[in-house]
Amino acid sequence: MQIFSWLNDVFLKMNWLHDGTGFFVVDVLKLDPSNPFVASLHYFLYDTLKIFILLSTLIFTVSYIQSYFSPERTRKILGHYKGLGANTLGALLGTLTPFCSCSSIPLFIGFTSAGLPLGVTFSFLISSPLVDLASVILLASVFNWKIALAYVFVGLILAIFSGTVISKLHMEDQVESFVYRKSELPDMEEEQLTRRNRVDISILAVKDIIQKVWIYILVGVSIGALIHNVIPESLITALLGQDKWYSVPLATLVGIPMYADIFGTLPVAEALVSKGVGIGTALSFMMAVTALSLPSIILLKKVVKTKLLMVFVGIVTSGIMLIGLLFNAFGYLLF
Repeated sequence: MQIFSWLNDVFLKMNWLHDGTGFFVVDVLKLDPSNPFVASLHYFLYDTLKIFILLSTLIFTVSYIQSYFSPERTRKILGHYKGLGANTLGALLGTLTPFCSCSSIPLFIGFTSAGLPLGVTFSFLISSPLVDLASVILLASVFNWKIALAYVFVGLILAIFSGTVISKLHMEDQVESFVYRKSELPDMEEEQLTRRNRVDISILAVKDIIQKVWIYILVGVSIGALIHNVIPESLITALLGQDKWYSVPLATLVGIPMYADIFGTLPVAEALVSKGVGIGTALSFMMAVTALSLPSIILLKKVVKTKLLMVFVGIVTSGIMLIGLLFNAFGYLLF
């Protein structure tokens, strides 16, 4: 147990990096560590470097694994299953695929046009941006493994449940007709990749994802640093304290219009929790931003009709709120 704790501190929490950035701020720059803005600078340097180091390492590793699960192979695997098993597999495969909420939309079109059940494609669509393997490791580095694993569990349950409900509603007529016409296209041969190809793909994935999310990480860490060291705890708890019944619905509704990666929202969630905001409130905000971002809803509206879109948003929003309330009620068991 002590070895695991040491590994966690060294490789996930990176205590050595915290000490190193503290040395740079205090001993090299000669700044006063008791000043809230200096403390915010230390927080910013440490958290930014930690996230980029972890993210680069994890993206490379996960992308290498994901190179074995091309969209075509994913579609073929899902095509062999039906019912709850198909929804479950769709959600699980979503955790292995490198797609944000917006880039998942073309896959939604491809899967639906290929004849996969509508509920399965929605399970995949929810799980893919919500329960990424890299984000799970980062969650563990920010909070702990219990919370990270609990987040994975509830994220998968939400994806499976949402897909199952949509399947039962038989809303295939709510998909735009042009989506189904794409089913006439022939299947493409899956590309055979060498080990070198997979390494190159992984390196490109690191560059691509870092280029897409770096601004969100910097903004998120900056906000987290200010919340952590400058904004009074009394103000935050007055608005989003765990005793406020509306904190979870408010955090969910605030998160939906935003567009950011989970890597950018993690520092904000960490800072909020440190100031007395319930873990469920923070996770609700993260999940809403990740699974229900406004750009992804706009893109989805182009391929599904209003009724199905409203059902999807309603089910996922309600599920996120319920998850947040449960985490606030029982989250103390995870610390």
